[in-house]
Amino acid sequence: MNQLKQIHAYTLRSGIDHVKTLIVGVLNIPNLSYARKLFDLIPKPTVLLYNKLIQAYSSHGQCYQCVSLYSQMCLQGCLPNQHTFTFVFATCAALSSPCHGQMLHTHFVKSGFESDVFALTALVDMYTKLGMLASARQKFDEIKVRDIPTWNSIIAGYARAGDMEGALELFGSMPCRNVVSWTAMISGYSQNGQYARALRMFLMMEKAKDMRPNEVTIASVLPACANLGALEVGERIEAYARKNGFFKNLYVSNAVLEMYARCGKIDIAWQVFDEIGSRRSLCSWNSMILGLAVHGRCNEALELYDQMLREGIAPDDVTFVGLLLACTHGGLVIKGRQLFHSMEANFHITPKLEHYGCMVDLLGRSGDLQEAYELIKSMPMKPDSVVWGALLGACSFHGNIELAEIAAESLFQLEPRNPGNYVILSNIYASAGQWAGVAKLRKLMKGGLITKAAGYSFIEEGGQIHKFIVEDRSHPRCDEIYVLLDGVFAEMRLQREEADCEPEFEGQ
Repeated sequence: MNQLKQIHAYTLRSGIDHVKTLIVGVLNIPNLSYARKLFDLIPKPTVLLYNKLIQAYSSHGQCYQCVSLYSQMCLQGCLPNQHTFTFVFATCAALSSPCHGQMLHTHFVKSGFESDVFALTALVDMYTKLGMLASARQKFDEIKVRDIPTWNSIIAGYARAGDMEGALELFGSMPCRNVVSWTAMISGYSQNGQYARALRMFLMMEKAKDMRPNEVTIASVLPACANLGALEVGERIEAYARKNGFFKNLYVSNAVLEMYARCGKIDIAWQVFDEIGSRRSLCSWNSMILGLAVHGRCNEALELYDQMLREGIAPDDVTFVGLLLACTHGGLVIKGRQLFHSMEANFHITPKLEHYGCMVDLLGRSGDLQEAYELIKSMPMKPDSVVWGALLGACSFHGNIELAEIAAESLFQLEPRNPGNYVILSNIYASAGQWAGVAKLRKLMKGGLITKAAGYSFIEEGGQIHKFIVEDRSHPRCDEIYVLLDGVFAEMRLQREEADCEPEFEGQ
């Protein structure tokens, strides 16, 4: 930077114009404020220089500066080109400003660059990120020659909007795909909670010719393994990530940590946490605290929180979910109250529904049902089914009919088709001998045609995830499965009969 300043001083003394070269050099450092000062010295900057500075502002997240410079460009009569629009479309997406986006689209059409596939892809991408999926699809359909990034942009837009059926339809229509195409689908399924489909898509990708997962793919599929408990596949993906040097990527290493923590391998999660070391982000700390909490190692979770504070890491709302869960599993009511109140008092974090749900669960399990109910009534937002469900569950454990009826009534309104709430209240009535209440609930369920949904389970075998419901015959190998099960049942029956026939000896 000092050398560039010396060159600048020399040009001012000698009268030689090297400002344009200086600007490019300063942007490479980068020093945007100094580059802008140099830029403002030029009476009539070229479109190339405008684009250089607009691109720099855009890549460094200075979106308002980017739009301001574009406006200045238009006012000074410097006509933008297709590269200009590519940069400013990305900026409008980051600004979340539909009005700016539509205005730029109008300028783009008037400028006559609608045949440029790069700018058109940026336009489609802008509309998807602004949540204007209909506009994005309309423009996508109008494009005569689409390249893979154009397809990827619209697929990612559908996934972001939660329309995975639409994304899959587009994915199936692609003339050819790259790793980004597959990753967009895997990430979309994972982010929309369709973990089995995310993992299935990843396994299909592995079988595709000349297709190798990258860091983003790995970071997208590991959360699916974590939520499904697919430890075998997760371990294989971790080995692949380490072999290819992806573990250096913090998103990948955090995803590996979360996978082990959720799959019950908490000691291995500790090892990964230690391996990440000084690279740890808040996500690393949160995953470890939450993993310890879920596995009942509440004291270790709280000790890790204290270590986190000593190292100067500020907690967020996710941290406190983990801490409150730790207190719930450890029965630490006083500590839970302290942590809950410290959120706003010490860290200016407003408690969310999740935190209230954790506190209601903590208080309910300890038998402080009235305090839990008072907390629900004091909530600044409307309680959801998780909050009322925590209270109903606590009432079931402690046999409090009065509060159970209040909680159940709210749940009947929030989840009128959920049979579980009726069953829990019915069991509470039955435990108290109030058979009239049991009969009333059965009548309500029968009249509302409410039936209990069939339970299901996922089984991991041979790197594949299989889903089964009761008496399921949809699996392609169901005949073999039932033959094996019949053999197991027959063996169990034989052993039981042999045990029943064994003679009893005196003295036994």
